[in-house]
Amino acid sequence: MNERARPEAVGTSLENSPFFMPFSMNRAFKKAPRLLARAEGMYYYTPEGRKILDGTSGLWCVNAGHCRKPIVEAVQKAVATLDFAPPFQMGHPAAFEFAAKLAPLLPKGVTRIFFTNSGSESVDTALKLAIAYHRQRGEGQRIRLIGREKGYHGVNFGGTAVGGIVGNRKIFGALVTGVDHMRHTHDPAKNAFSRGQPQHGAELAEDLERLCQLHDPSTIAAVIVEPVACSAGVYVPPVGYLQKLREICDKHGILLIFDEVINAWGRLGKPFAADYFGVIPDLITTAKGITNGTVPMGAVFMKENLYQAFMTGPENAIEMPHGYTYSAHPVACAAGLGTLKVYEDEGLLTRVGELAKYWEDGAHSLRDCPNVIDIRNLGLIAAIELAPRAGVVGARGMDAHLKAFEKGTYMRVTADTIALAPPLIIQKAEIDQLFGTVREVLKTLA
Repeated sequence: MNERARPEAVGTSLENSPFFMPFSMNRAFKKAPRLLARAEGMYYYTPEGRKILDGTSGLWCVNAGHCRKPIVEAVQKAVATLDFAPPFQMGHPAAFEFAAKLAPLLPKGVTRIFFTNSGSESVDTALKLAIAYHRQRGEGQRIRLIGREKGYHGVNFGGTAVGGIVGNRKIFGALVTGVDHMRHTHDPAKNAFSRGQPQHGAELAEDLERLCQLHDPSTIAAVIVEPVACSAGVYVPPVGYLQKLREICDKHGILLIFDEVINAWGRLGKPFAADYFGVIPDLITTAKGITNGTVPMGAVFMKENLYQAFMTGPENAIEMPHGYTYSAHPVACAAGLGTLKVYEDEGLLTRVGELAKYWEDGAHSLRDCPNVIDIRNLGLIAAIELAPRAGVVGARGMDAHLKAFEKGTYMRVTADTIALAPPLIIQKAEIDQLFGTVREVLKTLA
């Protein structure tokens, strides 16, 4: 066992730890820590050696399962060969190799790749590229950005501003001016317990027209949406909704950005949600599964015409004054190349097509459990929404999270919604185990 995985290495108490944990109840957690010490395949292991089934791919990112040998070996070799290379006016072979191997996987017409270090950075990069693109074309008045209620686009300034989860916004304020939001698509009165895409709600895309009339469409640079809005509680787009958004954006010259930080890399049974839905955006943001969560990395994929708009000035000028110290980091590129090998060798970018129906049936088998008010699913994603306790929204969901961990399963919760999205290597027996544990937990919740 790794020395840091031993219980005694953790110490007896974390209550006074200097670590300020992200998106966590710091005081409650440090009084009763839930620690993960190592991982392999479908499972985490606690410092005490307890086995924990990973029901949410870490944080929606470990699509190929944990500690996969080709990825580990690629990272080990890279960090011993080239620990860092400056990305500005310099390069290294792995960055170009990784981009070349990613390009054939991209949706038709999406051809160029800009590397970042996270989904949050990818979103802010895409928003900046959208505004800069219009300025390059002489439409500098297009400065408005449109997000959607219940949307999540990371935690940087731009991503928080266009995001539509109230709890993530209220502590920081608006952050960025010129931002507005479309209505969300969640309509339980018409679509509760939908299997796959809801049948009702395509007309909700028309809310973009309302904002166009309010602001004048010639002032809007881009619209950003998650094809499936996962972080807020797994909201699947109604049939025809994304197609209608594409039509409205085309009509008014607005760029459409798909935030596929969670949706991409086989989660829906295709490399990208754009492929699954048959809707091609102008820009795609990604991260997480691009390196299987092994080393932080993100990217923005863009259509050729966007890239070419920046290639019109003098060749001795910097076309895009944007980037990060760790853009295309050599170790991250190695992790990405190792990840693509696993995806290719095991057919993981399309494997969900074989599991989707079994997964869907497993999720909806929980409909008769206490307090369940809705179940939503698509690909290898599912949400089980619970009725909140009076006056304490989120308490029942958090109890479910804690009880599941006690029973050997890790699952995410958003308020009172359980979110499940396991690694793509999951087997049917493990799907049964996962939903069986959720059923046991739900039966014990008050």
